[in-house]
Amino acid sequence: MLTIGIAGGTGCGKTTVVNQIIEELPDNEVGIISQDSYYRDLSHLSYEERTRINFDHPRAIDFELLEEHLRDLKAGKPIHQPVYSFVDHNRTRQSVLTHPRKVMIVEGILIMTQPEIRDLFDIKIFVHADSDERLIRRLKRDIAERGRGLSEVLDRYQNTLKPMHDQFIEPTKEFADLIIPNNKYNTVAIEIVRTIISEKLLA
Repeated sequence: MLTIGIAGGTGCGKTTVVNQIIEELPDNEVGIISQDSYYRDLSHLSYEERTRINFDHPRAIDFELLEEHLRDLKAGKPIHQPVYSFVDHNRTRQSVLTHPRKVMIVEGILIMTQPEIRDLFDIKIFVHADSDERLIRRLKRDIAERGRGLSEVLDRYQNTLKPMHDQFIEPTKEFADLIIPNNKYNTVAIEIVRTIISEKLLA
């Protein structure tokens, strides 16, 4: 199994890059794992307490479970990937049965902060976009898809997202095998990744 880690700051366009990579690949041979599914279960906290959690710090992620699941997939075992609700700021009771594939793509802002997780990736990709572009994308997404207000998103970006990006995410660029600038469609980089994947599928 070929395991690809795709990291980058919030709003950098990781999901777009993932979609560009897989759009011409066989559906039944590529699987996707999202770091967002692995936010820790906070059912013991009230909704108000959960809204005050710093979800952009590595400790917000259940990396132990993610590592266990990645090792299971590499061993050919299916996993039950958690489902997270951004509206409730908590993991739901649901899960998604995820079977091992020839290629597994793991995407998330913090996935390269942990050596144990990094070591499980055959290819590490960092998607780069400038901070203004990332803020605009974050605003559009959180307001349209996650029920956030403008002032809430801006406050969170200034007080949490940007400091966490500078402290934890940006430094993980040094671990990347490939850095993809994503201020515009990067055809060459996407084609390189597709070629590597296609060769693996044919092996």
